[in-house]
Amino acid sequence: MTDNKKTGRKLPYEKRKALYGYGFISLWLVGTVFFFLIPLIKSLWYSFNEVSIGTQKMVTEWVGLGKYEYVLNVDEHYTEYLKDMLVETLWKTPLVLIFSLFIAVILNQKFKGRTLARAIFFLPVIIATGPVYKIINGDMSSTGNTGAAQFSTMFSTDLVGELLQFLGIYGLSDNMSSMISTIADNIFGIVWSSGIQILIFLAALQNIPPSAKEAAQVEGATAWEYFWKITFPYVSPFILANLIFTVIDSFTSPTNTVMKRILAMKEDWKFGEASAMAWIYFLIVLGAIGLITVTVNKLIYYEVD
Repeated sequence: MTDNKKTGRKLPYEKRKALYGYGFISLWLVGTVFFFLIPLIKSLWYSFNEVSIGTQKMVTEWVGLGKYEYVLNVDEHYTEYLKDMLVETLWKTPLVLIFSLFIAVILNQKFKGRTLARAIFFLPVIIATGPVYKIINGDMSSTGNTGAAQFSTMFSTDLVGELLQFLGIYGLSDNMSSMISTIADNIFGIVWSSGIQILIFLAALQNIPPSAKEAAQVEGATAWEYFWKITFPYVSPFILANLIFTVIDSFTSPTNTVMKRILAMKEDWKFGEASAMAWIYFLIVLGAIGLITVTVNKLIYYEVD
């Protein structure tokens, strides 16, 4: 009886719970190794080699940093696209965060149709595919859908220029006019890229205790004072998360010219050049995220007294 009890004894609850956890993530671990880590290591190896297609396998010849020198000094498009992408991310990211916080504050109020309004702003996250974005944004060249051209024209007209002429605003400098036009032309892209950020800010706003608002009302605080003294400190820890997400989303957007260049090189069977471009891009993105994290951590509130 004693031996049977020993052999039939179950594992302790903590060990069984740990095994359940490992079993739950086992498929993810296998997929990460075979579909992420191994291709990642191979791409790093290809970036230091001249890659050619053999009869049965890829043939590599070590060239050191030659591919990186080619990408940075010889390729006529990569550095230009990279510069444009960094500039676009630099001015677009603050606009996305400001717009997201503004809309989240509005959607946190009580009004009729609030659920529908929240669904509308989150809808782009559900249908945010490359072809859909290009059709609505007026880029029909790569979709092959000419029937949607009439629908897309509403987003591609020069409404800002016409508005400035209607208001009689002339004499703006070329840089100012270009900046206004660029921002206006990307309004739809800013709205389209703000769904997740709005949801995160909305979750932060709903964590503000009612007692804080009641205390502010008793003290006679204005809406402006309530925002800066109560709302902003509560949502500030989420600014970093939204900032990192926005930067990554911008670097991987459907209109990313750098990614298009990398894929074009891969389709031309230039795996060494494409891998070098991808790794340079990855290191720049990683450095930008690290710099943002260090800088923003010093500026936001993590505790509210």
